[in-house]
Amino acid sequence: MLNVTKLNAFYGKAQILFDLQLQVQKGEVVALMGRNGAGKSTTLKSIMGLIEDRSGAVQFLERDIARLQSHEIARLGLGYIPEDRRIFTELTVLENLEIGRKTNAASSNPWTIERLFKLFPNLAQMPNRLGGSMSGGEQQMLTVARTLMGNPQCVLMDEPSEGVAPFIVEQMAGSILTMKAEGISVLLCEQNIHFAQQVADRVYVLEKGQIAYSATMQELVRNQVLRRQYLGI
Repeated sequence: MLNVTKLNAFYGKAQILFDLQLQVQKGEVVALMGRNGAGKSTTLKSIMGLIEDRSGAVQFLERDIARLQSHEIARLGLGYIPEDRRIFTELTVLENLEIGRKTNAASSNPWTIERLFKLFPNLAQMPNRLGGSMSGGEQQMLTVARTLMGNPQCVLMDEPSEGVAPFIVEQMAGSILTMKAEGISVLLCEQNIHFAQQVADRVYVLEKGQIAYSATMQELVRNQVLRRQYLGI
């Protein structure tokens, strides 16, 4: 589904990623973990074409997307859920969802507003609420729902559990497991190992912009020495 090879990324003269390599298979949830500043968010932004100064190969569905613009990448079926949500605060929940609709998506079971309201019952209770009047957790749910309206085949998620109430964290986990059941692949940046353990099949651990460790999620959970070494937990 997604294959990244020798990915390098820079902010000005500072190099953030160093020959990073990772793969995500169809219907697989892969966690990208590491301490603050390790390069997790930069990895997602680079894959999505949001970092201009980058090099390396990024293949999505066996197509090279490394030189495409972010909107072109999105049209191919790669969704992106940023950490800062970026909803349209002056639009309602329904209007935000309609903006995310992708009418030409090749999906046998396309996402609809009705399906998304079942996935996120909180949103169903506020269809006409303005985005700017929603809580941070509600905005996070809306961001996920809006991305799914585009019927992506793979989703990049940046810290979905950060700073939201526990019941919303559970809904986030449920949404990721639903995506997996639908055959959607997920590359998940996450620092909460308990959250990642609920949803992820495999894990890559970043340290100073490089892959320091990769294994199944359960192997990392069981290995206390490696958790302390790379994650400080």
